[in-house]
Amino acid sequence: MKNARLPAKVIGLLQICKNNQITQEYGDTLCKRNESEEVVVRKKNIIIKDGNVFEVNQIEVDGTKRWKGFFRKSDVRIDEDGRFADGSTFSGYTIDASGCYVIPGLVDIHTHGCAGYDFCDADRESLKEIACFQFEQGVTSFCPTSMTYPEEKLAESFASANCLCDNLSSCSLPVTDSKKARSLSVHSVGEKGYARIIGINMEGPFISMEKRGAQNPAYIMAADKGMFERLQKLSPVPIRLLTIAPEIPGAMDFIDRFHNDVHISLGHSAADYNMAKAAFDHGACHVTHLYNAMNPFLHREPGIIGAAAEREDVYVELICDGQHVHPSAVRSTFSLFGADQIVLISDSMRAAGLPDGVSELGGQKVYKKGLKATLKDGTLAGSVSSLMDCLRTAVFFGIPLADAVLAATFNPARSIGLEDEIGIIKPGARGNVVILDEKMDIVRVI
Repeated sequence: MKNARLPAKVIGLLQICKNNQITQEYGDTLCKRNESEEVVVRKKNIIIKDGNVFEVNQIEVDGTKRWKGFFRKSDVRIDEDGRFADGSTFSGYTIDASGCYVIPGLVDIHTHGCAGYDFCDADRESLKEIACFQFEQGVTSFCPTSMTYPEEKLAESFASANCLCDNLSSCSLPVTDSKKARSLSVHSVGEKGYARIIGINMEGPFISMEKRGAQNPAYIMAADKGMFERLQKLSPVPIRLLTIAPEIPGAMDFIDRFHNDVHISLGHSAADYNMAKAAFDHGACHVTHLYNAMNPFLHREPGIIGAAAEREDVYVELICDGQHVHPSAVRSTFSLFGADQIVLISDSMRAAGLPDGVSELGGQKVYKKGLKATLKDGTLAGSVSSLMDCLRTAVFFGIPLADAVLAATFNPARSIGLEDEIGIIKPGARGNVVILDEKMDIVRVI
């Protein structure tokens, strides 16, 4: 017996047998061969029974509505179209999740690459391998993230997502605000084992030279509205998130012009409190990897961190890999901002999932040793951890599991306007699930 490649619209890597006999079930489909040897796919419903299911609701805290995650023992139903469903009469293929956690598929909105590949390779196979590795780690939706490069290189990278479109299916998303109005589709590779690309994260080149971190200084530039418009137009998927340093030339005009078209994040910036506050007032709503590549939070100079902490409409990214942020700072951040404003990210680079050695990030050599990756001068580069690793590390640091799951699923989806579609288990949302055992090891990804 062997695996057969199915049409792009079919989700699931299936094992096929002859004589019309179904040999194995994967994902949301059953498969067999008919008399003409043509592959026939029959979609099926799935019921995940008796799991500790992660749910989200709104609560009122000191007169303010906040989002809260919690676990409740219940069943999860996924219909034949791959959507969460409701109904006591629902029947289908049953998975026993007794003693396990059932959480939404993780959503990584900031990842450059992994497994030896990078989004800026501008190559279909690279993206496919990244998506495969992500899925193996429990990530079912992600935003491939660019680095600081010239426009021509970024254009190639963004356009490379189009190479995947031949094997992608899409579905319309509900439009509830202006940030969701452009090209709203979620893309998925047409086989089991690949995370969906939900948009692009543009990190650079509109950043501060002083706070460039591991970004290539040769390509840093002032904010360029025309450049962004051209990249936005050619990209086959939406640019969901863009990092900018508000103090660079043209930044405030850029934020004014595009804050309704893309979620704007402050990062790689030396901005002080007043500058950051002004940027948020103008429409920025996100912070790129909090604490890293920005001024520290000081009692007389609170900077971006202090300005963000005062707002309820700003999400902050956190790299919880045990290298970028101290455990005490992780705990303090959850207390300061609240769990529903924190977005766990991997910020992973191509060295993630590889042995120790020399790698590359943004055209610069990176040296990986254990869980740490640095440039030659010792500057900390991107992480070599997956988002699931970061979730586990957050729990190890003392963050309640429900809060960590919220920050790796619902929050990242909500921060880019997709909370009704991904990162949540509710009727109508995409039926992406990760089943974890009591030790937080992955049992199954759907």
